[in-house]
Amino acid sequence: MLTLKRTNSNDTDFQTLVRSLDEELRILDGDDHVFYGQLNKTDDIDCVVAFIDNKPVGCGAIREFSNESMEIKRMYTLKDLRGKGIASAIVAELEKWSDELGYTSCVLETGKRQPWAISLYKSLGYKEIPNYGKYAGVLNSVCFEKKLQ
Repeated sequence: MLTLKRTNSNDTDFQTLVRSLDEELRILDGDDHVFYGQLNKTDDIDCVVAFIDNKPVGCGAIREFSNESMEIKRMYTLKDLRGKGIASAIVAELEKWSDELGYTSCVLETGKRQPWAISLYKSLGYKEIPNYGKYAGVLNSVCFEKKLQ
């Protein structure tokens, strides 16, 4: 049974999952990994960790992007459990949390080398937007936004 826990970036389960995420991204991003690494700091962010049978299997985080938007960061699901709705549940919880905090939208960035992530976000109602902030002009990045409610 899938359970979700709201926590913060000091959570050891979250930190372990993020290390696995970074190992995977190091391979996918290649030479771009250093650039992306500077944008993926996890200090002082709100996080969700997903568990199956008390084992951490996925995570995601939010941080304020603007007065109206939260940015979804650090999404990850263990490779052997992808396609089972874990990431969708995490995103839904992050959206709910953002809404509870009074934000009206969520934005996010993912890499073009991650077509499964792009498909997930589109299936959840995210619309492609121009690359924002430090992602502007970055050819490997694709950015999305979803209005809440």
